[in-house]
Amino acid sequence: MADRILIVDDDDALRDSLQLVLSAEGYEVLVAADGPSALTRIDESPTDVVLCDLRMPGVDGLELIPQLLRRAPGSTVILMSAYGTSELAIEAMQLGAYDYLAKPFEPSEVLLTIRKAKERERMRRANQLLRRDVQRAIGDRPIVAASAEMIELLELIERTAEFKSTVLLTGESGTGKEVLARALHAQSPRRNEAFVAVNCGAIPDNLLESELFGHSKGAFTGADRARRGLFVEAHGGTLFLDEIGELPVSLQVKLLRALQEEEVRPLGASKPQSVDVRVVAATARDLETDVAAGRFREDLFYRLNVVRIDVPPLRRRREDIPLLVDHFLARFRDLLGKPVQGIAEDALERLSRYAWPGNARELENVIERAVILSDGERITLRELPENVATPTPGDPVAAGDLSLRRARRALEAQLIVRALRATGGNRTHAAKRLEISHRALLYKIKEYGITR
Repeated sequence: MADRILIVDDDDALRDSLQLVLSAEGYEVLVAADGPSALTRIDESPTDVVLCDLRMPGVDGLELIPQLLRRAPGSTVILMSAYGTSELAIEAMQLGAYDYLAKPFEPSEVLLTIRKAKERERMRRANQLLRRDVQRAIGDRPIVAASAEMIELLELIERTAEFKSTVLLTGESGTGKEVLARALHAQSPRRNEAFVAVNCGAIPDNLLESELFGHSKGAFTGADRARRGLFVEAHGGTLFLDEIGELPVSLQVKLLRALQEEEVRPLGASKPQSVDVRVVAATARDLETDVAAGRFREDLFYRLNVVRIDVPPLRRRREDIPLLVDHFLARFRDLLGKPVQGIAEDALERLSRYAWPGNARELENVIERAVILSDGERITLRELPENVATPTPGDPVAAGDLSLRRARRALEAQLIVRALRATGGNRTHAAKRLEISHRALLYKIKEYGITR
């Protein structure tokens, strides 16, 4: 997708020459002869870079800079003038301009300044995304895994991450599908670009098309300025479509076309825009059933279902519960400023027995509540909700599953020790004997506290 540059100058010859130079470099170029025209253009077409003259009739460049940045906060403004001084350059930058070009200048100077501005903006966005996404994907929402099923899932994500192929994450609500999508992005070649997430079920149908694909000024009532859609915002990065099963049938055709053609057409626009986006979709619905019932297009389902990752519910990976409890305890202890250092054994055992219909999200909420209610250094049964703390007749773990779990863990630890001894401590060879991956063996060694 070509960057869009707006040239604002009352000099017709300069506008024309700059337009020729920049168009030859592959930029999409818009022009305006004065400030009001520039504001109109930027409302109609979101712009990446603005080359703005200082002296123009009506509104001069210094007055225009703040207005441009308010209308298009993601744009980079470069001021141009034949009457420049160092004081003027400083004032322009204080108002939000990126750089200053003294007229007359060579085409190469303009191109170099624009390239530097693009790199600066890319780094700024990357740093911003890194701070936000690393905190969310690794800090606040780490992937805690000790169970073999989750370890295999993480290995599948690692193998899939480097490719652009579409990924479909399926599983119950609260299992952490967005966390896994962020992990997929973080391990991909697109890690320094945007990760954009949208919940398709949380936006009204009449606004979702504009949210995804954007719109032109005047495309509908209330569209007083043009807007980039999320596909364009995610250009070069990853677009996460959560609850894809809630997407209206009317939009499924447009999404399919966007995926196949790698281009989107904003509402009211006369031509499409090319986009380079890796799409990860997620759903808690049974899409095969929806396809059979005519609620979801079969062709879109197959286009999304290139790599399918089924996320297991928490009740199927109980080995992960103690690790998740430790993590949530540490996070809420720091966040809430409470002195809680651990959890009583009977409370942890009860958490391990509970069925967790709300999955990891429910466990997180339970731990937050327990930390708030706790008066001491350890969470006890008293701080757990009654439905969690009290066993129920229908609790499958209370009927003997826990003892089976303990027996399985003991057997696993014993076999790992034997394999390590048989291979002289060589973990690679031990993993082959155990018929598990090297990464799975490392997880289990850490989990069971095996020192050999």
